[in-house]
Amino acid sequence: MSEGFDAIVIGMGPGGEVVASRLLDAGRRVAVIERELIGGECGYWACIPSKTLLRPTEARGEADRAAGLQQPALDWVGVRGHRDTMIRHLDDSQQVESYRARGARVVQGPARLAGPGQVEVNGQQLRAEHVILATGSETASPPIEGLGDVTVWTNREATTLHEIPERAVLIGGSAVGIELGHFLARMGTAVTIVQRGPRLLGREEPRVGELVAAHLADEGIDIRTDTQARRTYRDGTDTVVELDDGAAVRTDVIVLAAGRRARLDGLGLDSVGITGDHSGVDVDERCRVTDGLWAVGDLTGVSLFTHLAQYQGRVVADNILGHDRITNYTAIPRVVFTDPEIAAVGLTTAQARERGIDVATTELDLTQVLARPWTYETDPRGTLGLLADRRRQVLIGAWAVAPLAEEWIHQAALAIRARIPLETLLDTIPQFPTYSEAYLKALETLQV
Repeated sequence: MSEGFDAIVIGMGPGGEVVASRLLDAGRRVAVIERELIGGECGYWACIPSKTLLRPTEARGEADRAAGLQQPALDWVGVRGHRDTMIRHLDDSQQVESYRARGARVVQGPARLAGPGQVEVNGQQLRAEHVILATGSETASPPIEGLGDVTVWTNREATTLHEIPERAVLIGGSAVGIELGHFLARMGTAVTIVQRGPRLLGREEPRVGELVAAHLADEGIDIRTDTQARRTYRDGTDTVVELDDGAAVRTDVIVLAAGRRARLDGLGLDSVGITGDHSGVDVDERCRVTDGLWAVGDLTGVSLFTHLAQYQGRVVADNILGHDRITNYTAIPRVVFTDPEIAAVGLTTAQARERGIDVATTELDLTQVLARPWTYETDPRGTLGLLADRRRQVLIGAWAVAPLAEEWIHQAALAIRARIPLETLLDTIPQFPTYSEAYLKALETLQV
């Protein structure tokens, strides 16, 4: 005998939680299924712990660069303790009870589709008109010989670490690798980043990777680009990582940061006639896989961001509740929470040219045109880049490597999404002194 619901949500990370919460608020009968912890990767092993760990090192760096301040000491026990509080000591019991109190049926265990509208979990049969897949992604393991014989961390081990290692090799120069490498280096670890491509953050503007590499090098991080780890093995208490250029790096731990893959194994997609690979499952503009089956978050392969998963969750919930809504992926912000912050939104120059856009670009050294960098720190930094469509006279992209960029990148995101004319942006009156003034200064240099 199966139990019936209006909707079943499989996976209770940020996207799944948004769908479930909105449907519950609308009075729908909802079953939520999570095989690990309600809150998902973001809440326990990714966004929340990583940003919690990064903040003390960021504050210490800010104190170093502010006039008249002594450098505060880092208390690892205190940092670690706050991290544990923020991830609820890997205990989701309060979340479970909260959903139950709201009327949800909470099941903890691995779920699989068993046909249209049918789900099996822990030997139970559940059915619903709508099934939402939100199982997320997992760390991809690169093909490195001997990887199973040495100490290897994914983001999970890295963000829940108990002791700071003396040495670490980060495989991958993505946002994950840069954030974790930055944190470890500031905690005293000798860090090496091995990046297969020619630059860090290879999907961003080349100039962004160049600036980031310079800042990380200033932190003492050893960056190896155009390089791959070929083999690793034990030599006494050391782990040795052999690189394809003939060099070898000795370390205590290897941290994998070379990408993620959709978590599809055991999901039973074949039972509903759907195929998918580790790049994700195909969804339409409403995040629908097929009639009555929806997917949100990393599983869709659109962009692997918490805020994108939450957005898709809102779209799916609205459609289930009868409010026709389609997705619009224009201007999704991308942030790396280092010091200084790295932020971008919209298209890169290469992407714009691939689309046949007549693109105008500009780059601005904020220390040359703004007062705010000088009032903010004694050795100021900051660069902003803008991209505009000459024909339409609108912004199409922006990037910044500068303090607080994680916050003021959203002005560019709004301008790009709303297609605000350059003429209007040029007529704005930014607050003085702020980093946001940089937009007006940069726009004045655009040759459009």
